[in-house]
This record gives sequence, structure tokens and C-alpha cells, in this order.
Amino acid sequence: MQSLTPTEASAFLTAAEEDSQGTVLAFALATGMRPEEYLALQWKDICLEKGIATVRRSIARRKGGGWYFGEPKTARSKRSVPLPTSLVTALKEHKRKQNEVRLKAGVKYGQHDLVFATSEGTPWVSRNLILRHFRPTLKRAGITKKLRLYDLRHSCASLLLSANVHPKVVSERLGHASVTLTLDVYSHVLPSMQHEASEKLETMLYSQKRAS
Repeated sequence: MQSLTPTEASAFLTAAEEDSQGTVLAFALATGMRPEEYLALQWKDICLEKGIATVRRSIARRKGGGWYFGEPKTARSKRSVPLPTSLVTALKEHKRKQNEVRLKAGVKYGQHDLVFATSEGTPWVSRNLILRHFRPTLKRAGITKKLRLYDLRHSCASLLLSANVHPKVVSERLGHASVTLTLDVYSHVLPSMQHEASEKLETMLYSQKRAS
């Protein structure tokens, strides 16, 4: 499991702006959703006015080909995720461009109401999204780590925990079954958090003593 540093994440988002599918990549990083969750989102799941995306289903693939909407991984996977203001702005522009593509394609465009769809209106196959958009974006950003698309989810969690966001808040954003699971998976972030906690205790407990 690997994750982006704050500097790398910023470079990644800048590089994503140059990609035709940059919004889905930014969405993946900012929400921490699983690929099968954000690729299953329909516009009725997005409230642009309130800036909230709700996970209600997932994309599943049949072995013989084809796809269908399935249930999310766990009961807690069904959740609402607040979106950063900049991402909401990007989604509005994404929707406008998507409408242009849909109108141009006419009846050939799949009527699935997907937020993130191919030019035919069908769900993205993760492999195609990775090869055509994710990896080229990493390259433009100068990121040489061997990241998986799923690592954008890990990056979101690691960045939030490193910023001292409460683990329960991070757990709910990820749709984990429990906070314990979140802490177990991201235990590598805890040492730096403990160091920061010690520095805060130093300030709270000893600064007044030194002043006196």
C-alpha cells in the first residue's frame, strides 16, 4: 500500500486538470471512495447544491463480460461524503461537458445516468481508466511511485489522518466497518501523529511553567 504525500497530491491534481477524465481522478483522491463505488455513481446521487455524494451501489463485472449494479461492500459502505468546494465546481463543468457528449451521441449514448462514463455512456472499465488516464496523469505529475488506482483511496485516508482529522471521521468517509479497522490499516500514519501529540502536550503542559 502506497499513498501520495501532500506535495505529490497537489501535483497530481494539477496534472489531472489536463486530462479529459481528470475529474474522476480528483474525485477518487478527495473522497476516498473505492473505484467500484465512484464508477457506479449516478447524477441523482450527487447534490451539487449541498456538495454531497451518496454511495448507494457499486459496479460489478461478470466473468463472461458485461456489468451490473451491485450492493456496496458492507452496510457501512452506504454513506454520504461531503465534497470539497473546488471539486463541486469541477463536477459542474464535468456535467456540462458530459451533456454535450450525450447530445452529440444521441440515442447511442447509454441511458445509465452515470457521473463518470465513457463517451458511449457506459461505465469505465478500471483497466482502461488506469492505462489511458491514471498512469499518464502520474507521469505528468512527475510521480514515479508504482501506485494503483486504489491507492488514491489510501492517499485520502493517510492525508486526512496526517492532518489530525479524527479517525472516526476518516473511517466514516471511507465506509469502513469500524474505526478499529481504519486504525489497523493506517497504522503507519500513527507514529507521526503521536509525535505531533507529544509536541502539543509540551506546549500545553510546560509552556506556562517555563514562562513563570
